[in-house]
Amino acid sequence: MKIAVVGTGYVGLVSGTCFAETGNDVICVDIDATKVEKMRNGEVPIYEPHLDVLFERNIAAGRLKFTTDLAEAVAPAEVIFLALPTPPGEDGSADLSYVLGVAEQLGKMITEYKVIVDKSTVPVGTAEKVTAAVGANATVDFDVVSNPEFLREGYAVDDFLKPDRVVIGVGSDRAEEVMTRLYKPFIRQGNPLIVMDERSAELTKYAANSFLATKITFMNEIANFCEKVGADVDKVRRGMGTDTRIGPRFLFPGIGYGGSCFPKDVQALHRSGGQVGFEFEILTSVMEVNERQKTVLFDPLLKKFNGDLSGVNIALWGLAFKPETDDIREAPALYMIEKLLDAGASVTAFDPEAMDNVRQRVGDRIAFANDQYAALEGADALLICTEWQVFRTPDFDRMDTAMNNRWVFDGRNLYDVDDMAAKGWDYVSIGRRPSS
Repeated sequence: MKIAVVGTGYVGLVSGTCFAETGNDVICVDIDATKVEKMRNGEVPIYEPHLDVLFERNIAAGRLKFTTDLAEAVAPAEVIFLALPTPPGEDGSADLSYVLGVAEQLGKMITEYKVIVDKSTVPVGTAEKVTAAVGANATVDFDVVSNPEFLREGYAVDDFLKPDRVVIGVGSDRAEEVMTRLYKPFIRQGNPLIVMDERSAELTKYAANSFLATKITFMNEIANFCEKVGADVDKVRRGMGTDTRIGPRFLFPGIGYGGSCFPKDVQALHRSGGQVGFEFEILTSVMEVNERQKTVLFDPLLKKFNGDLSGVNIALWGLAFKPETDDIREAPALYMIEKLLDAGASVTAFDPEAMDNVRQRVGDRIAFANDQYAALEGADALLICTEWQVFRTPDFDRMDTAMNNRWVFDGRNLYDVDDMAAKGWDYVSIGRRPSS
């Protein structure tokens, strides 16, 4: 099939590349001419494991192309994916200006039947708005479909090629047939393609992300309560997670969720409720708790230094909001950095992939190290904000030599508390304590 993907951000680039991998001819559109030229030359603008291999292979095969010309991409396309930004506005609602702006242009361009797909995460009712925007200028038949993405950063290629499920919201048999044919190679192992109406499909994405954010936040609250009553959150987590009604995933406590999806989607669903007079009280609590959780280790760290961080050097491991990505949107590390700097501390950070993005954000207000051990030189304490694999089994003797103190504040519970105590480290994590 011939496909156009409008927008080459995280979702658009992964989607376009994976569609090309199954033999489709894909043209990706972006207004950033510099970015387009780099992609034409084989440069992947984001870090996502395994994406570079597929990207280079499909460019070489001629199945994956890039342009700044929307009309060039639209003319041959049977299916047009809108993978455009929907950032939160000042009131928390999703900004649809990019999506509707392109939809209006499409109405002037299409000369034959097209399926136009909302791939962006959008509020309930967006398909109708896109239909109206396209229809204001279109003189031919078209269908607008909702096809939310469920990609996990760090695992996006596998998630796209082998999805748990594919959700499509359609209003016609013709559109359903096109979308079913397009996704058939991805569901050969029997994972479901779930067909529903457009509004239900739009809500499915928000509901899924909001539920997972709620699960994470609930576990963070349990961890904080464990510290008050002397319980161990790891034991509680295992006891809960073996209940098949609950399951073990998303029960790992830490310093809150971040990224491009959970914060924005929870906020947008909450705002959508308010627009129809419905109060999502549980989401109000989720957002409030998560905001506090991002800096939950600041007070214990401040206390360790007797309430004064002036001149204290903090080593920070992990800047991305999660491992296997360079995405720093709403990353807890950024919130901790601001708190530390405001308190007079200096910060030296290391992250395997996200340092360039943070450098663009904070400039020279913090220092950046070439590796995790270089960040520890002369450090008074270590703060861990992202659970990269490289941090899981460090050389503690080397750490001891580099640091001024054996003090670790772990926002991701990477190490065994009893083992750290036996090694002589003063170790603070989330909701846990040594057994003795």
